[in-house]
Amino acid sequence: MKEVNSLHEFYENLEKAEKTALLLVKSGTENSDCAFVNLMNALNESEMQLLYADVSTVRDIHPVFSINSVPSLLIFSGAELKNVVKACQSVDFYRNLLHSSFFVSASTGESKPSKKVTVYSTPTCSWCNTLKTWLNKNGVRYRDVDISKDQNAAQELVRRSGQQGVPQTDVNGRIVVGFDQNKLKDLLGI
Repeated sequence: MKEVNSLHEFYENLEKAEKTALLLVKSGTENSDCAFVNLMNALNESEMQLLYADVSTVRDIHPVFSINSVPSLLIFSGAELKNVVKACQSVDFYRNLLHSSFFVSASTGESKPSKKVTVYSTPTCSWCNTLKTWLNKNGVRYRDVDISKDQNAAQELVRRSGQQGVPQTDVNGRIVVGFDQNKLKDLLGI
């Protein structure tokens, strides 16, 4: 894993590879250290370029990608940001992510319209991590909202679903409470 020290240096490295992952961390914090170690342990055989930046010294990268919490792993295909994974994840989660999850070859023929998927979660929720791992394995791109840090999102979610628990998944405006695979498969066309 290679350290980058500026947005300019990141963009230079981004141009060199088809697949890139950038881990944004704050050194010395438990979650960032956990994410760094688990990602390093998941690196075997990855074809992806792996970069990291410490936001306590590199201040120009995270605002460009609207990252307001670390650790955050940004996944790129070429120069296009494909996904953001927040918090420390397990070694297996990172391994699946790096080896297969987001880089599925484009299909020929008609393509289905993409679904707008948002997962509402908290870093300590095991079912949230299970849901995100399942979405990753199925190649579903999603936005992850940590409601423990976003009170407005938490209140809006309760207003919409009537439920306080997580995970909750918004698929094109329809809320799925919990990890209901059958309902998610139906809504996502899996």
